[in-house]
Amino acid sequence: MGIFGRKTTDTAATSTATATAGAVNPDLAALTGDYTIDPSHSSIGFVARHAMVTNVKGTFNEFEGTLHLDGSDPSRSTASLDITMDSIDTGSADRDGHLKSADFFKTDEFPAMTFRSVKAEALGGDDYRITGDLEILGTTKQISIDLEFNGAAKDPFGNERVGFEGKAEILRSEWGLTWNAALETGGVLVSDKIKLNFDISAIRNAG
Repeated sequence: MGIFGRKTTDTAATSTATATAGAVNPDLAALTGDYTIDPSHSSIGFVARHAMVTNVKGTFNEFEGTLHLDGSDPSRSTASLDITMDSIDTGSADRDGHLKSADFFKTDEFPAMTFRSVKAEALGGDDYRITGDLEILGTTKQISIDLEFNGAAKDPFGNERVGFEGKAEILRSEWGLTWNAALETGGVLVSDKIKLNFDISAIRNAG
């Protein structure tokens, strides 16, 4: 089972799935289709090490995206994501302003960060990996996002939803994000390694 399936508490079904690792459950075909990410029930965040001693967490409050899920052949699934860089929110207006400036994201010149998948893999159990092109500051490099399926259900408004969590790590310097400041005690103010976190709820498109 995975992001394209439904979790079950049936012991026999779980045993069967374990015994046939790598096989596609016929029920997964029911989830095949196109989905739109629901921003009001999703979040995209990041974590950076600050001053070598603590973590600063932030989110992007405006984004949109689509998924195509193929339950019969998960490797044919795709994902697309567009993030509005001016929506960055770390809980500090001064810090957010610095991140939007020419030292970091240059949001006047590069208003969006984008992700376009090129590969999807079933890793077994509820785990998947999606690889794609991440564009920041006009530079595109591939990253892999590890995903865990959270469930599939119909909500009270009749929407068919799938949900999953994802995580990835990048080196911001690979996208030209190199601003930093040295610390008197050694080290730098902002880590090069950035952790990305995704908590996604997507609604199946009508028709």
